[in-house]
Amino acid sequence: MNSNLIEEASKVIIEPQVLINMVSKRVRQLSAGSRPMILVEPRMGLSDIALAEIAQGKLAVTLVPAGETPK
Repeated sequence: MNSNLIEEASKVIIEPQVLINMVSKRVRQLSAGSRPMILVEPRMGLSDIALAEIAQGKLAVTLVPAGETPK
């Protein structure tokens, strides 16, 4: 994982646990065949792609109030 990408993504998603969960879920999606939402550079791993997407604002968090189901 690229430490610069971690730093940039941490500026967008301040809570570390939320960032970890977002990267983990996006890595699963990418490994299942989802297309990256950014231009992928050589030597970028799936976690780097996920972090870059977050840093560039391509992924966002949607909070769902307790007791409600996500749509």
